[in-house]
Amino acid sequence: MSKIAIMGAMPEEIDPLLAKVENINKIEYAKNIYYEATYKGKDIVIAYSKIGKVFASLTATILLEKFGCNQLLFSGVAGAISPELKIGDLIIATKLCQHDLDITAFGHPYGYVPEGDVYISTDEKLRDIAKEVAQKNSLKLKEGIVATGDQFVASTERKEFIASTFKADALEMEGASVAVVCDALDVPFFVLRAISDSADGSADMDFDEFLESSAKISADFILDMVEAIE
Repeated sequence: MSKIAIMGAMPEEIDPLLAKVENINKIEYAKNIYYEATYKGKDIVIAYSKIGKVFASLTATILLEKFGCNQLLFSGVAGAISPELKIGDLIIATKLCQHDLDITAFGHPYGYVPEGDVYISTDEKLRDIAKEVAQKNSLKLKEGIVATGDQFVASTERKEFIASTFKADALEMEGASVAVVCDALDVPFFVLRAISDSADGSADMDFDEFLESSAKISADFILDMVEAIE
C-alpha cells in the first residue's frame, strides 16, 4: 500500500494541506515537525523542510527512511526562466539539476560531480496522474526542466546563464536535492511549482499574497493526486 510523503519548503505551503487531511498525528523529530495523517483512506506524511538544499535533503531522507514513505510529492513556488511562464502558472518538473554545483575547474560540466548526474528525472507515472488531475480541474499545466540552487536568483544575467547552461524553465531552492535523495533510495517522486515571479522581472502581486493563493491551489492539486494514486 502507498504511503505518500508530501513536502513543501515553507509552512505556508503545507498549511492548506493540514486543513483538509484527517487523523493528524504530530511528531517532532530532528528539529522539525512531521504530520502523519490520512486522506480519502490513504496514509500520508506531511512536512515542510525549511528553505534550501540541505534542509530539503534532510527532510526528504527522514520522510523515506524514518516514516517509510514510498512515494514523494513536492509542492512549492518557483521563479520563471522561460518567457513562456507567467505568474500563477503551474509547472511540473520533467527533470531537475543543481545550477550552483560547480567543479568545472576539474574539467566537469556545470551541475555534475563524479558518480552523480547533471539531471535527475521525475517519475513518469506521477506526471501522468498530474496531467489527468489538471485536465479534470480545467487547469493548465506545463512541463519543463527545473533548476535548483542555494541562492535566490534576481539577476537577469544569472538567469540567462542557467537558461543557456541547463535549458531550465524555472528556478527554485529545493527540488534537485529531493531528487537526489529519491533517486538514491529508488523512490518515485514528483515536483509541482507555481510561478511566483516571471523572467521579465514584473511583480503583479505581493509575494506573501501570492504564496497564500498558490498554496491553496497546489494543495488541492496534490490531494487530488493522492486520491488518484493506487
